[in-house]
Amino acid sequence: MNFPIEVNNKVIVARKGETILEALTRNGLKVPTLCHMADLNPSGSCRMCVVEVEGKSNLITACSHPVEEWMKIKTHSPRVVNARKTNVELLLANHPDDCLYCERNGKCELQNFAEELNVRERRFQGKKNHHKTDPSGSSIVRDPAKCILCGRCVRTCDEVVGASTLGYIWRGNKTLIGPAFNRLINLSSCLTCGQCIMSCPTGALHEKRHSNDLQNALHSSDKHVVVQYSPTISVCITEEFGIKSGKDLYGLINSALRKTGFDKVFDASFSADLYVMELAAEFEHRLKSGGVLPMFSSDCPAWVKHVEQRHPDLIPNLSVCKSPQQMFGAIISSYYTKMFHIKLDDLYTVSAMPCTARKFESKREQMTQKGISDVDAVLTTREFAQFIKLNGIDTQQLEPEQADFPFHVQSSAGKLMGVSGGLTESLIRTLHFQITGKECNPPRINELRNIKDYKEYFIKIGDYKLGFAVANTIRYTDQIIKEIKEGRKDIHFIEVMACPFGCVNGGGQPFIKDGNTIKSRIKAIYENDEKDPIRFAHKNPSIIDLYKEFLGQPMSDLSQKLLHTSYKKREVSL
Repeated sequence: MNFPIEVNNKVIVARKGETILEALTRNGLKVPTLCHMADLNPSGSCRMCVVEVEGKSNLITACSHPVEEWMKIKTHSPRVVNARKTNVELLLANHPDDCLYCERNGKCELQNFAEELNVRERRFQGKKNHHKTDPSGSSIVRDPAKCILCGRCVRTCDEVVGASTLGYIWRGNKTLIGPAFNRLINLSSCLTCGQCIMSCPTGALHEKRHSNDLQNALHSSDKHVVVQYSPTISVCITEEFGIKSGKDLYGLINSALRKTGFDKVFDASFSADLYVMELAAEFEHRLKSGGVLPMFSSDCPAWVKHVEQRHPDLIPNLSVCKSPQQMFGAIISSYYTKMFHIKLDDLYTVSAMPCTARKFESKREQMTQKGISDVDAVLTTREFAQFIKLNGIDTQQLEPEQADFPFHVQSSAGKLMGVSGGLTESLIRTLHFQITGKECNPPRINELRNIKDYKEYFIKIGDYKLGFAVANTIRYTDQIIKEIKEGRKDIHFIEVMACPFGCVNGGGQPFIKDGNTIKSRIKAIYENDEKDPIRFAHKNPSIIDLYKEFLGQPMSDLSQKLLHTSYKKREVSL
């Protein structure tokens, strides 16, 4: 049901059941918010979205108050602007004055509101709270001094991801947000997915940076520095350079990285293809030998960590394939170094990923050879863009280039892994060929391309009727895990991504300005798949050559040594 309301002396149409904020936003009217999160129930705690409503003595929060017919609203009256300005001034009164050195300088919502509201002096004085920074995590740094207690990270961790690591600690003016009992983050149940960083409006949470180590390595004459970058980055980094979201910068990224001084530049779509090959072989082996099923995907390190912490009884169900990042690191450390006669001590491998959990993953003891990490440094997409800018590269002046030999060919199947459901689609394509000797036709599976939080797909491949499930964030695994433990047998493979919509919305991606950004990224990946000449991992000639010249075949002894791993129960006290 639609009805009119009056906003700033003009009539707009509202819908029954929506809030004032939803009605205003839908009609192109901007109201500032700090605590509000789309698709979650409003809390109304920050008071930034207050508006003046005729007949109401107090200002009311637009995010939580329902619209009423012929309601008369003022969104920017002097009284409203004054209240918002006072809110910002009070927050700044207990906030560090280090904007020039802050991780979020220029991208801080509190800073932006101070600018918009013309806050130019400190009107409120008082004793500030002093909190120590927590740099203990391998992926995430927590700085409570910059926290404004909006609660967005708490709600993201609990209601979106399903990890429930963060919460409110203590009460009154001593209130903090952090892990239980304010323990160090590396001792908590944190999955290192980084979604809390994406939701934080200030610099209270940010990734642990590896770019300084990389800069030193690039300028060392003793180091041979190679980089692999996630295929997801090429359609997500555009916003960092002022380019419309969703455009694929694959060729320009190759060119930019060569100009920064990397000896070799590789697109990790290649290792995504390699992952699909090994995953399909492992799944087929379990299927035919009576192995543990259903098999869970292992390419998301946050999900793997969650299983180790919360569901150690399901560790046998996890695929033993390393993630594409770590597979590539292992191939570079073994095959690539031998091919080009490079000493392992002289090799420095960099990974650019949309994910903060990759930083944690690269430091796992299982991801080393002779005590040396297969991946030395991991940059998020944000760090990656900043690194390119630091080196003075003008992306507008570059000509597209290809990735380097011998890993220079990729399929669109590997690129699909950036979207929730894409791994399963790629797996089915290769699995179908392995079992039947025929290509999956058509390769596109529409049932896996919707944006549902949980989806199932059933297909007959040869003599097998197989069930596949996709969980969009860990939160949506609870029901299927319960059903599996109760004896459900018709699901054989389950893909899980910790981040909503997959790596296109990873914790290391550029900060999102509007809801259409994710849709643009997903659309670009699917469009690439439709026009790519190679749409199957097993059709990638570089993958075929790697097996022919080095690995032998998927699940060979050498493949299992280099590309597979193991997991164990991870003790978390809280």
